[in-house]
Amino acid sequence: MSFEIRPQRPDDDDATRQLIGAAFGAEGAAVVGVWGDVVARGHDRAQLVAVDATGALVGHVGLSHGWLDTRQALVDVLVLSPLSVAPAHQGRGVGAALLEAAVAEADRLGAPVVVLEGDPGYYSRHGWSPAADLGIEAPTRRVPGPAFQAVPLASYQTWMTGRVVYRDVWWEHDSTGLRDPVLADIEARLG
Repeated sequence: MSFEIRPQRPDDDDATRQLIGAAFGAEGAAVVGVWGDVVARGHDRAQLVAVDATGALVGHVGLSHGWLDTRQALVDVLVLSPLSVAPAHQGRGVGAALLEAAVAEADRLGAPVVVLEGDPGYYSRHGWSPAADLGIEAPTRRVPGPAFQAVPLASYQTWMTGRVVYRDVWWEHDSTGLRDPVLADIEARLG
């Protein structure tokens, strides 16, 4: 499959919302809602899209602002969410290409680290590792340890340890971590 990654443009907004909704299935409306509020409040720092040879959007990734609450200082970091690939194009490298482009963009923006909540089986194949390995804690206990992942970037320094703090919009939408019974099921599988 041939596609290109480029910055999202304002004329992509409707297609991006539709893509995110389709990619997340039953959760789609909620993800579209929270991401829409992130953007409306100006907390997004970058949005990249994958476009196929016909010009159709087949993928999207968003980077938004957060903080790392360290002993030394409050450090600006980036949060990767959502990562969306059109269902018909999943498994074709679109997500991997968007992840690579998002990490490069975060580095270009000067972020020391980018974090996410997601499937460690998928993201670890693309260079992500548990944030705890860097001494970085999830914003809530409702994120299973292996699912809170990070990539350190060029400006990362080893003193940058502590808890990640998400912007208020993520909490207002209750879009941080998982709740029972889903959380309990995943914790049971993790042992």
